[in-house]
Amino acid sequence: MLNVRYSVFNLFEERTYVAWRGAGRCVIVDPGCREGAELDALEGLLAQESLTPAAILLTHGHIDHILGVKPLQDRYGIPVYMHPADTAALDYNQRMAERFRMKLPGEFAWTPLADGQSLEIADMRFEVIATPGHTPGCVCFLEREEDILFTGDTLFAGSIGRTDFPYSEYDDEIRSIMERLLSLDPGTTILPGHGPASTIGRERTGNPFLEPFNEPEEEQEEELEPVVIRGDS
Repeated sequence: MLNVRYSVFNLFEERTYVAWRGAGRCVIVDPGCREGAELDALEGLLAQESLTPAAILLTHGHIDHILGVKPLQDRYGIPVYMHPADTAALDYNQRMAERFRMKLPGEFAWTPLADGQSLEIADMRFEVIATPGHTPGCVCFLEREEDILFTGDTLFAGSIGRTDFPYSEYDDEIRSIMERLLSLDPGTTILPGHGPASTIGRERTGNPFLEPFNEPEEEQEEELEPVVIRGDS
């Protein structure tokens, strides 16, 4: 059984996910926790579940998704995986930090991802799906065994990622969603970087931002088990 816990962090209400199968080791997807109380809350979650991080997966490099990367990497000595095209997003973070009076996180070491790559970590296997648009190096992580898709800021429940940032491109984002994500099984659970979970089937038939492309409603399996997804207040 795949277990997923999430916490909501920082000014942008970003969702940080902790995923594990079995006992002991986990991956963290997009640790947006600021140092201090938020980072303490994430480490409290890890202690509660008796988990040690084995890796950090980044869907993209915007500041609200990476605030906790440096302290977590320093503490656990773990690899951080990011698409190399998102160095552009990292460069933009200085402007974001100044605009929102946020502390810019320190530099961290990262390992480059490639489209179609398979990451085997802590008894889980994640397929890397490149979805440029929101940023040039946006990726989604698909855990195929139980059809769980971490979509970052590419696809949300009832929405899509913003493309009014520097380096964003609307046409690329629509192409990524249509060709790379909506072709997945309709029962695939999507876990976005902001807001509630959904499924590919729901977004394929009812997402208003994809309205010109929506397909007729179809019967689909909505059962989320054996995945356990819980939030932390």
